[in-house]
Amino acid sequence: MTDATEPTSRTPLLDQVRDPSDLRHFADHDLRQLADELRQETIDAVSVTGGHLGAGLGVVELTVALHYVFDTPRDKVIWDVGHQCYPHKILTGRRDRIRTLRQGGGLSGFTKRSESEFDPFGAAHSSTSISAGLGFAVARDLAGEKHNVVSVIGDGAMSAGMAYEAMNNAGAMDERLIVILNDNDMSIAPPVGAMSAYLARLTSGDAYVSMREAVKGLVSHLPRFVERGAARAEEFARGLAMGGTLFEEMGFYYVGPIDGHNLQHLLPVLRNVRDAKRGPILVHAITQKGKGYAPAEGSSDKYHGVSKFDVVTGKQAKAVSNAPSYTKVFGQSLINEARKDDRIVAITAAMPSGTGIDLFEEVFPSRTFDVGIAEQHGVTFAAGLAAAGMKPFAAIYSTFLQRAYDQIVHDVAIQELPVRFAIDRAGYVGADGSTHAGSFDVAYLSCLPGFTVMAAADEAELRHMVATAAAHDSGPIAFRYPRGEGVGVEMPEAGVPLAIGKGRVLREGTTVAILSLGTRLSSALKAAEELEAQGVSTTVADARFAKPIDTDLIGRLAREHQILITVEEGSVGGFSSQVLHYLAGAGLLENGLRVRPLVMPDVFVDQDKPEQMYAAAGLDAQGIVRTVFEALGRDQVTVASARRA
Repeated sequence: MTDATEPTSRTPLLDQVRDPSDLRHFADHDLRQLADELRQETIDAVSVTGGHLGAGLGVVELTVALHYVFDTPRDKVIWDVGHQCYPHKILTGRRDRIRTLRQGGGLSGFTKRSESEFDPFGAAHSSTSISAGLGFAVARDLAGEKHNVVSVIGDGAMSAGMAYEAMNNAGAMDERLIVILNDNDMSIAPPVGAMSAYLARLTSGDAYVSMREAVKGLVSHLPRFVERGAARAEEFARGLAMGGTLFEEMGFYYVGPIDGHNLQHLLPVLRNVRDAKRGPILVHAITQKGKGYAPAEGSSDKYHGVSKFDVVTGKQAKAVSNAPSYTKVFGQSLINEARKDDRIVAITAAMPSGTGIDLFEEVFPSRTFDVGIAEQHGVTFAAGLAAAGMKPFAAIYSTFLQRAYDQIVHDVAIQELPVRFAIDRAGYVGADGSTHAGSFDVAYLSCLPGFTVMAAADEAELRHMVATAAAHDSGPIAFRYPRGEGVGVEMPEAGVPLAIGKGRVLREGTTVAILSLGTRLSSALKAAEELEAQGVSTTVADARFAKPIDTDLIGRLAREHQILITVEEGSVGGFSSQVLHYLAGAGLLENGLRVRPLVMPDVFVDQDKPEQMYAAAGLDAQGIVRTVFEALGRDQVTVASARRA
């Protein structure tokens, strides 16, 4: 007998689930309560860690149903847009660590192969699940295996061309693959009820499938007008499903739409498609982002991404900053430039608030274009605008822009079109980890002929770089800036175009020169103060441009100092490579100059607090000082210490 004073668990069913095999011991009628408990556990966990909340809440029932019906991990469930996966992680043996989500040493905020056998494919960006699922399905068949492969795509991911490329390939191959379209924004179909669920259940069953295939064979021998009538009748019998015709034409058997929150609808349909002995099937499930949590349901972005919050009120605990965010500075600066030039237009790829384009849209709605999760199209769209005389600003995260590299090369750079790239999320991004860290843009843009590449050292510099880009008409230009708040410098009323390819010196010294690109400048200045205190005279310069580099400035720093340290928030092959290439070609490495490039390490770095990530990379003030003394050597360190004493 239980002591009356003993606390009762709020999640008695979920407490019994260590992995999906435990879930399958429940009866169907228990799953509603289990889903409610899973939703509450997801809310509680994210309130502690912050993260992506709305998308996960929208797939709670779908997650339960998938792991209940399919034999995971033998059956492969591949999640698209990995931030839907929090409930999945809770059910697959990671509940005890779910409150380490997105923390240093904790769980990733996305699916990750090295984290669990239940994550067969990593996903942080979108629209990859069908391509990956097709790969798994073909590998299964080549190996003579019989398991199921399920790709779950949603949260806007069907707006990307890659998803349709994969569907076209899968349909042509007639591969046995199940795709779940999690339609959480009503973009394809309206809400559905019991009749639609009944029809979906009916059309997914073996009897209907067999009948439909037989009818197809029959009508092919009938007169044309009879064949057309039969096709129309079948479409009506299948619930007049909006969007179904498109998927059917691509070779998928379409089932739906069904209510993705109704387990009585989900379970029989999933069982039917699991047992179907046919080619690719698409199940269209309608869900609500933020489902079951009132603050999320009432939010315009359905609590897509949140900081820590109070579960009862939904109020987020956001730190008050004395400096504006870089994203906000960009948005406001672009508005200022657009007021002076009606040719300026803004483009975003499904991230208006994340890039600051939402601010621009409030003032210039007719000059704002959200192309969806379609960066390739967005870049070529911008190229077309530029070729027609407009001034397009394509605001895209650094790692998202990688998807459009071919378009950057062929449609923009080769044609020397003045597309302006506003690259948000430069450098480390903290909790989002390696998949969202802006590590490579300086390297992959600076190698392109005719490209101008800038990096803002602070929020005031960003304002000037927006003005520089607006005034630049002689080819493509990009400027990068990090996530988060600025450093608190005094802001100019208006941006002033910078001289292309010219840096600036902020502090003069004689022994060591630190040449910084981007927001590591504040760490470089702190390092200089510490070095001066230890008797090492230090110059600090802000490069501003990764391409073209300021050869006059770099040449002077090389000739007048013993040591040159370059500092950047980017990968090997970026700014320092441009500098070293120039120094070697100019013969400036032959007179005893010691050069030490400081870059992000040549590994993918997991999530942590940004300041800890930069410290581990040696890109903070202490790391710069350490590098200087290593370059100076033991004797110089001893001399410096003696001077300080």
